[in-house]
Amino acid sequence: MKIVVADELPASALDLLRAEPGWIINAQSGRTPAVLAADLADADALMVRSATKVNAQLLEAAPQLRIVARAGTGVDNVDVTAASARGILVVNSPGANSISVAEHAVGLMLSLARSVPAADQAMKAGRWEKKKFLGTEVRGKTLGVVGLGRIGQEVAQRARGFGMRIVAHDPYISADIAASFGVELLSLDALCAQADYITLHLPSTPETRHLFGDERFARCKKGAKIVNTARGELIDEAALRRAIEQGIIAGAGLDVFEQEPPKDWSLAQLPQIIATPHIAASTEEAQELVGTETAATVRDFLRDGIVRNAVNFPAVHPDEMQRLQPWIRLADRLGVLAAQLGVARIDALGVRYYGALTESPGVDVLAASAAAGLLRPILSSGVSIVNARAVARARGIDIAETRSSRGRHFTSLLSVKVHTDGGERWVEGTVFAPNSLRLVSVRGVEVEAPLGGTLLIVANDDQPGVIGEVGTILGRHRINIANFALGRGADGAIGVVNVDEEAGMPQALDAAVAEIRQIRAVREVFVVRLGS
Repeated sequence: MKIVVADELPASALDLLRAEPGWIINAQSGRTPAVLAADLADADALMVRSATKVNAQLLEAAPQLRIVARAGTGVDNVDVTAASARGILVVNSPGANSISVAEHAVGLMLSLARSVPAADQAMKAGRWEKKKFLGTEVRGKTLGVVGLGRIGQEVAQRARGFGMRIVAHDPYISADIAASFGVELLSLDALCAQADYITLHLPSTPETRHLFGDERFARCKKGAKIVNTARGELIDEAALRRAIEQGIIAGAGLDVFEQEPPKDWSLAQLPQIIATPHIAASTEEAQELVGTETAATVRDFLRDGIVRNAVNFPAVHPDEMQRLQPWIRLADRLGVLAAQLGVARIDALGVRYYGALTESPGVDVLAASAAAGLLRPILSSGVSIVNARAVARARGIDIAETRSSRGRHFTSLLSVKVHTDGGERWVEGTVFAPNSLRLVSVRGVEVEAPLGGTLLIVANDDQPGVIGEVGTILGRHRINIANFALGRGADGAIGVVNVDEEAGMPQALDAAVAEIRQIRAVREVFVVRLGS
């Protein structure tokens, strides 16, 4: 694996990656786009902070890239659409700096309540202006939290300790979760009408740009104060200035701005504004944790296929995603296996879930994984679980998912059926504890075998001597049999042979397969390479 680190990360993050045997870590900040593009030509992963701009042109220079990781909360500097089109996973580290940002938001709120910066400035100028800086308590005041994600929840928890009433607006949070934090959910307009303090914790999207403009400020409680440690684009800065001049907004604590650094400093220089230079996440603890969490996310994805903190992948609860990881790998391998059972035009992919899988809320990701496995061996362009559905759709391949309550021999079972112009390819698999992937059926014939490495799938007439002949041929070509499983059906037998494929072995295996095809009772033989 080759990982390019384009911005500064703590040594602990780099050490975590370097601990993986054989991994190459190319860490250097400040590269020109041309140099970075050259370094990405054979890279598997790219890690950045906010300085490096990951655009479509840069991604085109990285044909092997599998993951882009942003060490931070947002992904404003990453072209997520372009990455998704190329099947590249985009991840960030949304929770690592939550406490640091929350503490800074609370600090700005307290500073607004007590005019701390202005009082300090007066003291440094030699002025004792005690009466001028009469403040207010936050106890008993209403705090409106706009965006009740991790940071918003941390702010709410701290504000509750000050005796504040907390209301929130977040259409993606259930009332039960909000209640667990002692928070009442309101519409945004109702929140603005009631809140003495408003703190923003939203991403920057087309929908949230200038969420707080003239109309929104007009709906705010007179004398309210606003804190923004999220994204500068959330506030129309000209509208905020007008709201302050009109006395609607009494003050604002701003750590982020529409343009950083600002070209026009007049807003930050207003006496009603407390401004900091985007430092909410700039603590020793946050920078260390962001770096190591991002590095661990990249490592786990490249090494184990585990997906966490993805921004262009179906939203599945982390606990559920962890539970589904072996099933995601199983779906991928069943797809890869089906792709190698002959050459034909694929019309549709059917994925059916049995048993406990039918109750899994995130099980839909398995169909995407199966599609990625099916398409990868036959396409030259990059395809992954990220873009598999879009690639299938572009090629006119329908993906159908079904659930069955019919009892089977296993607690959970995954069935993959590929419809082609040459007929159906039907394979099934399951997961044995802890993470053993097993093939349990081929073409409706029950046959159990490990699902990994190199397999020979042999379809033959059900008669004596076939197994012996296959074993003899493989032995003559010095090909070791790791496992041999046989299933018998009404229309013949299916043999699954796991073989140890070593360097220089493909020629020997091809020659052996050519001989096996000459056995009178053998109908078909397929070589399936699944990887480790």
